[in-house]
Amino acid sequence: MKYYLLVVLALSISISYFMPKSIAQGQNEELKGRVSISGAWALYPMAVKWAEEFQKINPGIKIDISAGGAGKGITDALSKSVDLGMVSREINPQEIQKGIWVVSVAKDAVVATFNADNPVIKEILAKGITKEMFQKIFISGEIKTWGQVVNSDNKDAINVYTRSDACGAADTWAKYLGKKQEDLTGIGVYGDPGVAEAVKKDKFAIGFNNINFAYDAKVKTPVTGISVVPIDINNDRLIDKSENVYQDITAMTNAISQGKYPSPPARELYFVSNGVPQRKEVRAFLRWVLTEGQKFVPDTGFIKVPQERINEDLQKL
Repeated sequence: MKYYLLVVLALSISISYFMPKSIAQGQNEELKGRVSISGAWALYPMAVKWAEEFQKINPGIKIDISAGGAGKGITDALSKSVDLGMVSREINPQEIQKGIWVVSVAKDAVVATFNADNPVIKEILAKGITKEMFQKIFISGEIKTWGQVVNSDNKDAINVYTRSDACGAADTWAKYLGKKQEDLTGIGVYGDPGVAEAVKKDKFAIGFNNINFAYDAKVKTPVTGISVVPIDINNDRLIDKSENVYQDITAMTNAISQGKYPSPPARELYFVSNGVPQRKEVRAFLRWVLTEGQKFVPDTGFIKVPQERINEDLQKL
């Protein structure tokens, strides 16, 4: 019996010794290759973080990422110019028919922004702006001055900024107002950074940004020169405790996850491709994003996808 046990032990040691290290440790073979990603500015900071962390444990992988709006993400994915497109709006049926395959990877929101030196900033932060008022600012143009916003005699004109590129932020903000991106009025500016910069430079500006361009990632508070417009959800012209969720990005993301911020402009963010990805490095990256990668989501200023949704998307891979 002792002899038999020694033989079995010796065989086990021999098998482990000659077995490839990756198999012996229950790991995949070393990944090599490139993964290309383009699209929504909203998802760009999160995708960069995921790429950095994934490449640390898979040094044979190179991930290339470029931003340019959700429209570019869809177009590039459909044309197979990239492996994955980043999209920050709902996927429409026509895109599904063309072959778009989608997984939900994070959540965030769009917020209205205005200049921190606005002459009536105290009143705006105290009263907020209602959905109907936003419609009259961004759609019909009926509200033209900041005095009309806060019910004062201020005559300063509101300078409205919107997006010039096809993007999820504009689509989401317009959807909140019951319209489409093309219905938004104002000065068209390219990209999230462009709108943020325009609002910073114009004391009378109002615009909208994805939360990760409205808040400073390091200090978690609104970007210097920008303030976030609170939404007066219950239309009482007073930002009460339940509506006061804009002081920092932690409070903002908590409000989104708890359903205290309207949806839209709260929304899901997606990776898309033309059909189910076939290359193993792309599939491995997606699986990692939906599992280990989710632990990086809160610290990057985003919100995790519900586990039920993750389970569904993992089945699709």
